[in-house]
Amino acid sequence: MISVEEIRAEAKAMSSEERGALISGLIEDLGHPNYDVSDEEVARRVAETDDGSVLDISHDELVSGLNLNPKN
Repeated sequence: MISVEEIRAEAKAMSSEERGALISGLIEDLGHPNYDVSDEEVARRVAETDDGSVLDISHDELVSGLNLNPKN
């Protein structure tokens, strides 16, 4: 099997257009995310933050509260 580093080396030898096509194809192969948030939901959440009914947290606070290394 070819390694990621070998793929990267091959990609560096490609033209910008070829690399763009490769990247586009790889992204398409990932498929669509399994979540969807409507514009209405985003607006509702912003309104909740603005009116104080929900407290906003920083990115650092979010990351510190996540269990990034679960031991399942």
